[in-house]
Amino acid sequence: MLYLGVDIGTQGAKAVVFDLKAKRVVARGAKQYGLLTGRPGLAEQDPKDWISGGRSAIQDAVSGLQDEERERICAIGVSGQQHGLVVLDENKEVVRPAKLWCDTESSREAEELGEALGWKLGPAFTGTKVMWLKRNEPENWQRVRHVLMPKDYFNYWLTGEIATEASDQSGSAFFDPVNKTWDERALEFIGLPAAYLPKLVAPIEKVGTIREAVAEALRLPASVVVSPGGGDNACSALAAGAVADGTMVMSLGTSGTLFGYSSKPVLDKTGMICPFCDATGAYLPLVCTLNCTEVPEDVRAMIDEKVTREELTKLASEVPAGCSGVSYIPYLRGERTPNLPGAAGAIVGLRYGMLKNAGLLYRAAIEGVTFSLLAGVNAMKNFGVSDLKELRVVGGGAANALWCQIIASSFGVPVKLIEESETAALGAALQAGAVHGGEGDIARFVSEHGPPTGGTIQPESKDARLYGEAYERHLAVGGRLFG
Repeated sequence: MLYLGVDIGTQGAKAVVFDLKAKRVVARGAKQYGLLTGRPGLAEQDPKDWISGGRSAIQDAVSGLQDEERERICAIGVSGQQHGLVVLDENKEVVRPAKLWCDTESSREAEELGEALGWKLGPAFTGTKVMWLKRNEPENWQRVRHVLMPKDYFNYWLTGEIATEASDQSGSAFFDPVNKTWDERALEFIGLPAAYLPKLVAPIEKVGTIREAVAEALRLPASVVVSPGGGDNACSALAAGAVADGTMVMSLGTSGTLFGYSSKPVLDKTGMICPFCDATGAYLPLVCTLNCTEVPEDVRAMIDEKVTREELTKLASEVPAGCSGVSYIPYLRGERTPNLPGAAGAIVGLRYGMLKNAGLLYRAAIEGVTFSLLAGVNAMKNFGVSDLKELRVVGGGAANALWCQIIASSFGVPVKLIEESETAALGAALQAGAVHGGEGDIARFVSEHGPPTGGTIQPESKDARLYGEAYERHLAVGGRLFG
C-alpha cells in the first residue's frame, strides 16, 4: 500500500508517496508560490494558490509512478502551516486572502486578547487575526460564515467536507487544548460564533474520501481516504518518530524550534512554551527561537562569503568546547524565547587576537543558538514535561555534524538524524496510513511502520563540564544585558 502526504507550507507545497512495506518515500513533488506583501507586517496568501500548488505537487509526485502503483495509493494526509486565517462565505467561497502566521498586523489585538484571557499571546495566533478582520474590514467580516486553517481548506477541496482537528486548532487561541474543544470564553471575547467553526474530528477519524473530480484531476483511485492531517510541526513529529515521552525534535532552520510528544498538556501563560496538541491525540509543547541558522551564516558573511561552511566547520572543530570563555548572545532579530523583542546580539569574553579566529567566532555562534534552545527544554521541565532522553534533529543545520555533536554534548542526550527532509509531508502520509488501516493508536503505527532514522551521535562526556559552564555563562550574560 502507498500513502500520499502533502504539506501546504508558506513558501510552497510538497508531496511525498510513502511505501508502507518498504518503509521509505518512493516519489516526491513540489511547487512554489509566493507571499502577498506591500505594507509593514503584512503577510498573506490566496488560498487558491494552495490548491493549485498542492495539486501540482501531487501530480509531480505521482507522475513517476506506474498505473499499477497509482492504484495502490489508499489515503492522503495533509500537513499545513499553522495559525493562518481562511474565511469563506455562505457559498464556501474565499472572502479575502488568508492572513498567515508571520503576519503581524494583529499585534494590538494580540495584546487585548492575551490580557482578557490571562495569556501572553503573539499576533501569530488565529484569534487575533479574526479580531483584526472584524475591526479593519467589517464589510468582509459580514460575509464570513466559515473560519478555517490552511490545511483544512485543502481538505475541503479534496473532499467537500469542512472539518478540523486539535493540533492545528491549538494554535488558534480559541481552542481549549486540555479538553480539546472550543474555548467559549475566548470565542465570546473575539465575537466569533461557534457556528462558523469546522466540526472537530479525532486524529484517527477520516474526513472523507476524495471527490470524483479531484480523483480524475490527480489520476488517483476514487476510493482514496483523506485523514484529518495536522499542523506542520505535529506532522514532523510523526515523521521523526517523536511519539513517546522523552523524545523531542529540534528543527534548525531560519528559526529554531524544539517540540515533542507529551502525555500531559503544558500550559505556560508566559507564552514561552506553546500549548499545542499533537497528531496522535496527545500534546506537543513547543518553543521557538527567532535566531538560528542565520546566526553562524552572519559570521561567515562577515569573514568572507567565499569561505565555505565546511571550511569554517573544520576550523570550529579545532576550538575547545565553551569557546575559551567567549559567549555569543544570538538575539540578532530580537528574541521570542526568551521573550526579548528589543534585545540584540552580543559577543562577550573576547581577548586579544580572538577576533582573528574565524573558527572560534563560528563555533561561538553555533553554541549560542544551541544554548537558547537548551533553555527552552529546561523551561519545559519546569512544567512537568518528562526528562529528555533523545533528540531527533532536522532542518538545514542538521547537515552540520559538528553542530549535531555540540547539541548532543550540551543536552547530554543522543542525537538521531532524520534522513527524509520533507518531514511534514511524510508525517501526514503516516497518519493517513494509520487512518486507512483502522489503527486505534497512531503512535504505535508510526513506531512499527515509520521509516528508520539515520545515524546516532552520542554526547561526549569529556566536554560536559565545559558546556555546562558555557550554558550558565550564556544565561548570566544575556540576563545582565537584556533582563
